[in-house]
Amino acid sequence: MEQDAFKITIHMVSSLDGYIAKKDNSVSWFETTDYYENGIEEPDIMEFLKTIDCYIMGSHTYELAMELSKSYGWAYGDIPTIVLTHRNLPIERKNIEIYSGDLSKLVEEKLKPKYKNVWLAGGAATTKAFINLNLADEIRQTILPIILGDGIPFFDKIAQENRLQLKNVTAFKNGLVELCYRIIKH
Repeated sequence: MEQDAFKITIHMVSSLDGYIAKKDNSVSWFETTDYYENGIEEPDIMEFLKTIDCYIMGSHTYELAMELSKSYGWAYGDIPTIVLTHRNLPIERKNIEIYSGDLSKLVEEKLKPKYKNVWLAGGAATTKAFINLNLADEIRQTILPIILGDGIPFFDKIAQENRLQLKNVTAFKNGLVELCYRIIKH
C-alpha cells in the first residue's frame, strides 16, 4: 500500500488469550510491570499519535473512554473521533461526532475525502463489522503479558475466513508485543 494511500487500521490491546476487557468491561489489567531485556523502548507516543487523522469507535468503547478520561484525560486528544451508535450519547468534546448510518458510505463519503490514516479503536462489534464489510486494511494487535481466562473477545464470530500478511512484529521492554498484519482483501 502506498505511503499516502487511505488506510483504516484496527488497533486493539488484548490479553494473550485474546480478550480486550474483563466481563465487567474493566481494563485495570492494562498496566504491566513486566520487563523484557531484548525489547525496544516504546516510541514517543505523542509523535506517533500525530500521524493519526481520525478515530472510529463503537459506543461502548466511547463510554469506557469517557469514564477513563475522568482519571487519565481524554486519550484521543483533539483528533476527530467518530462514534458509531444508534443511541443518543452525550458529546463532551467538539471533535467527537456521532454516526449511525451505513459503514461503507461513512468510509467512501466521509472518511476517504478528508483523511489518510484512520484508526478504529474498538470495540469487538465495530471490529467485526469493519472486517465483515471488507473495510479495514490492517490490524495492529498489542498483546499484554497476561492471560485473563474470560472476558470480551477481540474477534468474536467473524463471518468468514480472512487471510492476513504479517507486516511487522515489535517486542517492547515492558513486555508488550505488537503484531501488525495487512488484511488481504477478498
